[in-house]
Amino acid sequence: MIWTEGYTTIDKHNVYHQEWAAGDNPLARVLLVHGLGEHSSRYDHVGRFFTDAGISLTGFDLLGHGKTDGQRGHADSYDDYCREVAFFLEDLNKREPSVPVFLYGHSMGGLISLYYSLLKKPENIKGVVCTSPGLKPGYPVPAWKTTIGNMLYTIAPKFSMENGLPIDGISHDKAIVAAYKADPLNHPYLSARMGMDLIRNGLLMSEKATEMALPLLLMVGSDDQLVDPEAVIQFGKNANHNTTLKVWDGGYHELHNDTCKLDVLKTMTDWITKNAS
Repeated sequence: MIWTEGYTTIDKHNVYHQEWAAGDNPLARVLLVHGLGEHSSRYDHVGRFFTDAGISLTGFDLLGHGKTDGQRGHADSYDDYCREVAFFLEDLNKREPSVPVFLYGHSMGGLISLYYSLLKKPENIKGVVCTSPGLKPGYPVPAWKTTIGNMLYTIAPKFSMENGLPIDGISHDKAIVAAYKADPLNHPYLSARMGMDLIRNGLLMSEKATEMALPLLLMVGSDDQLVDPEAVIQFGKNANHNTTLKVWDGGYHELHNDTCKLDVLKTMTDWITKNAS
């Protein structure tokens, strides 16, 4: 396994990226899109697991996250995120055109991946892995927050609030929760524009589930507290026959960091390997 990191410029922003390379002839290349408030470096163990299976993983920090430029928790629209995704997918395809490329998104990154797949209709990826996508919040969002969000969406889109995520629900592993809270690159912020886009796009993607054409591995924990597992399950039921829905009994939000993580990661690599051929 060879690990590299660097920066590139997208829309005049410095975007941090890193790669866990499996070697000269990987079975597949995967682009990771992380979740709200976190960053790609939290997936180091995922990258190492993937490379052991002969799969290369590329991750980047979304605009306003991690080591990438931008106001924390803000983008003018999901199209900003889509341009980042498109940039890295194009790069991966150019490097080795014969190696299949997949998109892997978690939480908000899962929603971005569905948004990109359903609205942009990419022809340069073989499939999508989506864990705990943010189709609907799994915790009560106070009415005053949505009221303020709707009011400020246009007149003050960068107005920032705390996202209210119940971080204790990311994993059964208390060490993971403690590390998340201690990580200075994680943040609790969400702008009015992105908060409302998160809700609106979650509803929109749910409505478009039947249009999912790409092969999809969709996974969620039955005890997810950050996103509504029932919304994810319903998406999986409404999507086409190329969708594989896996519900992890008792699983929390970060399946790749939960007590079932080894089985979760093997499910991912097995599915990618099968669909890469």
